[in-house]
Amino acid sequence: MEEKITIRSERITPEEYMEFLTRTNLGSQYPRERFAERIARLVSSVSVSLIARNEENKAVGALFGVTDFAYWLFVTDLGVARDYEGRGIGSRLMKTAHELAGGEKDVAVYLVANENAIPFYEKLGMKKAEDVMQYNHIEWTEFTVDASVLRKEGK
Repeated sequence: MEEKITIRSERITPEEYMEFLTRTNLGSQYPRERFAERIARLVSSVSVSLIARNEENKAVGALFGVTDFAYWLFVTDLGVARDYEGRGIGSRLMKTAHELAGGEKDVAVYLVANENAIPFYEKLGMKKAEDVMQYNHIEWTEFTVDASVLRKEGK
């Protein structure tokens, strides 16, 4: 029997999200600079915050996004715990977020995809776009979130 996964709109704590990142491939998308402080702002500020939980109430998937609930949804984070990949959780998170933001007839979805995730997004019917502008002058030291990072952050 397959384990039941529940998706709901909720605010996850920064500590739980950082721990979740150690179990996903999302942990390399953040800069090192002010990591814990910025994660705290992220989880408290996004307009769409969906968490997928297993039967033990452990976070196994997450989607964060910013939307105007009328025209667009920008997905900032979409991740699934490595040992839960391939179960349709990411697809369910995207579908739920799109519906929550206003539905596919009214709301366009945008995101920045990790090169390894492009096939997943293409399976959802997304296409690469060339009409996106960017202004990016932030400090960015690459690193991967793991248990040692959490210890350094005092979590």
